[in-house]
Amino acid sequence: MATSSSAPLRVLTGITPSGTPHLGNYVGSIRHSVRQSVAPGVESFFFLADYHALIKVQEPALIQRSTLEIAASWLACGLDPERVTFYRQSDVVEIPELTWFLTCVTGKGVLNRAHAYKAQLDKNIAKGEDPDADVTAGLFMYPVLMGADILMFNAHKVPVGRDQVQHIEMARDMAQRFNHQYGEHFTLPEAEIDDAVATLPGLDGRKMSKSYGNTIAMFAPRAQLQKQIASIVTDSRAPGEPKDTEGSALFQIYQAFASAEETEALRKAYAEGIGWGDAKQMLFERIDLEVAPLRARYEALMNDPAEIERILLIGAEKARKLARPFMAELRHAVGLRNLAAGAGKGGARKAKVAKPSFKQYRERDGLFYFKLLDAHGTALLQSRGFASPQEAGRAIAALQQQRGAALAELADQLEPAGPEELRAANEALEALAEATAPTNGS
Repeated sequence: MATSSSAPLRVLTGITPSGTPHLGNYVGSIRHSVRQSVAPGVESFFFLADYHALIKVQEPALIQRSTLEIAASWLACGLDPERVTFYRQSDVVEIPELTWFLTCVTGKGVLNRAHAYKAQLDKNIAKGEDPDADVTAGLFMYPVLMGADILMFNAHKVPVGRDQVQHIEMARDMAQRFNHQYGEHFTLPEAEIDDAVATLPGLDGRKMSKSYGNTIAMFAPRAQLQKQIASIVTDSRAPGEPKDTEGSALFQIYQAFASAEETEALRKAYAEGIGWGDAKQMLFERIDLEVAPLRARYEALMNDPAEIERILLIGAEKARKLARPFMAELRHAVGLRNLAAGAGKGGARKAKVAKPSFKQYRERDGLFYFKLLDAHGTALLQSRGFASPQEAGRAIAALQQQRGAALAELADQLEPAGPEELRAANEALEALAEATAPTNGS
C-alpha cells in the first residue's frame, strides 16, 4: 500500500510493558518520541506492546500494572492522544490476524537468524543443555508479531535502537514477500536511529536495563530519586583529585539532561576535583528540575486509571478504523473471500491465474528501484533509482491508479522503453487493476 505524495510520514513507536519505566526509557525513547510527534507532516502511532510482554512475563498483575505505568508516563510527558494514535496492542484484534498472514510468507530460516532466539540457543549450548530449552514459540515468532505491528499501519519510519534494526529488516522482508505473492499492499519500513538520543548507563555503569536491575525509576518520589542517584558507582578518588568524565556513568547521565553550558561546567568541576557527593547532588537537582513537573502529572494519572483506559480505548478505535478496511483488503488478496461473489463467472479459476506485479527492492548503491513484471515474471518496466522507498512507492501507486497517463508523467523516473514495451506495460497495468479490484460482498 503505497502512499500518495501528499500523505504524511507515518512513524510508529512501541514499548513493551514488562516493568516500571526508568530514566533510560525516558531519555532513549519517550522524551524524543513525544517531541517528534508534534513535527509537521508526521502521523504518529504509539502503542503498548502487551502481546510482546507475554513472551517475557508470566505475571498477569505485573503486565497490567506496567501497562498502566507506561501509559501514564507517556501521557505525563506530553503525548497528546488527540494528535497521535495511542493504543494498546491487544485492543487491535486485526494485528494477530495479520501476524498469521505474515507467518505464512516468512521463511523459518529468516527467523532462525533473529538475535533474541540465537542468544537463547547460544546460552543453552554454553550450559550444555538442549539448544531449544526454554525457547517458546512466542520467542521464536516475536519478529513476525513485530512485523505485523509495523505493517498494519504501513509505517514509514520506526525509531529503534541499533539492537532492533534487524527486526525492521525482517519486517521489510515479510512485506516484500507478501507484495510479491499478492500484489503491492505494504510500504517497506525503515529503521530510524537518532545518534543524538542518549543511551543511559545504569547505577553500575552498564546500560540501564530492568534485566540488570540497575535502573533509576522515572517517576520515583523525590527522596527515592535522591537515594538511587547516591548509589551510582564511582571510583575511589577523593575530593580535590581530578576525575575523568570518560566512562563516568554519573557524567553521562548528567549530560543527557543538561544543556551544553551545564555539561561544560560539570566537566570543569571534574577536572578541578569535585567530590562525588557534590557531583551526585548536582545530578539529582538537574534531573529533578526536569522530572518534577512531569511527576505531578504522572501521579494524577496513576490515581485515575479509568481515564487512561478511556484514552486507550478511543485510540484503539482510531487505529481500527485503519486496520479493519486494510485487513478486508488483505483477506481478499489472499483468497479469503465471499464464496457467493463472482459465482458462476469463473472466479475460482481467475484466483489461480497469475497476474502482473511490481517488485520493489534496494540495490548496493543504496537507492531504491522497482520493476513491473508480467504474469510470467518478465520485466516490462524498470525504474531508475529513488532516494527512499517512499518515493518509489509513490511512483508505483501512480502507475497503479493512473496507468497509461502515469507512464508519460513518470518517463524521467523510468528507464527508456519503446512503443511496444510501453503498450505491453499499459496492458499489464490495466490487467493488474482489474485483478485487484474489490469484488462485491468481499
